[in-house]
Amino acid sequence: MEFKKPNIFISKCIEHGHCRYDGSMITSQFVKTLEPYVNYLYSCPEMEIGLPSPREALRIILVDKEEKIVFSKSGKDVTKDMVSYAENKADELKDKNLDGFILKGRSPSCGVKDVKMYKSHGKAPTIPKKTSGVFGGIIDDKFSMLPIEDEGRLMNFNIREHFYTRIFTSSRFRAIKETLKMGELVKFHSDSKYLFMAYNQSRLKNLGKIVANHEKKKAEVVYKEYESELYELLKTPPSNKRIMNVALHILGYFSDDLSSKEKAYFLDLLQQYMDSQIPFSNLSSVLEMWAIRFEIDYLNKQSIFNPFPKDLIKVRDSGKGV
Repeated sequence: MEFKKPNIFISKCIEHGHCRYDGSMITSQFVKTLEPYVNYLYSCPEMEIGLPSPREALRIILVDKEEKIVFSKSGKDVTKDMVSYAENKADELKDKNLDGFILKGRSPSCGVKDVKMYKSHGKAPTIPKKTSGVFGGIIDDKFSMLPIEDEGRLMNFNIREHFYTRIFTSSRFRAIKETLKMGELVKFHSDSKYLFMAYNQSRLKNLGKIVANHEKKKAEVVYKEYESELYELLKTPPSNKRIMNVALHILGYFSDDLSSKEKAYFLDLLQQYMDSQIPFSNLSSVLEMWAIRFEIDYLNKQSIFNPFPKDLIKVRDSGKGV
């Protein structure tokens, strides 16, 4: 399967520039592995507002219940500059056809969550509350329909595969959206049936109603409604139980043609998956092989077998589970 490259915005300090406060660059095997398959766009908010590298570190402090981003030692306030840059950059990025973001985790500028807050600058203690960075928070608000992750969370196998699925599904949809052809949308929806069923069956039905277009709306309107529902569907990762139900649905296409040993083998794999011992790709490879063997064209086109390039499947994890 040929994949259209997703457009991903990434914090420049992650593999794209020595621009951190100490002049360093973050190394990320994940980002390097993904690079041949995506188009990266990047910037460093801190340097874009005129700060040098190396520089004094920034931190988030709470002043009269209002969050400020300041220099950690001198206390110089750069909140206004950072907010202005973030708002302008967000407006600029709306025209870049982005499919997702990879931002520097826990950064007072780029962090999306888990950013420490302090009582003040200097030798001040943290407070028992986490927040988002100034730039990361504005991006999260302006692009809530897209996957926004940090490089640390993407070390987790399940988070990483969910991210891959979202960005490559988004890029596939953008490609057909450019045509505004209803036939292309019907095909996209049909080929995505089981992938979308694994995510959210009720939203799958909503998408089906939009595609049916009984009200004879213009293609532009249908595509816009479909896009909104699609991104909502993709927000919440599928549970093991929903994926199991989809696997059994697909198995039903050829269960009568399989031997009892083949079915038992697959059901054993399914139990291993439910016990988090193997990834879904182990199951999908077997199902895809049977779809080829029994020449079921409808299944052979299903994106659930190839939601993203298979070369990206790496069973490496941060320790939070496969």
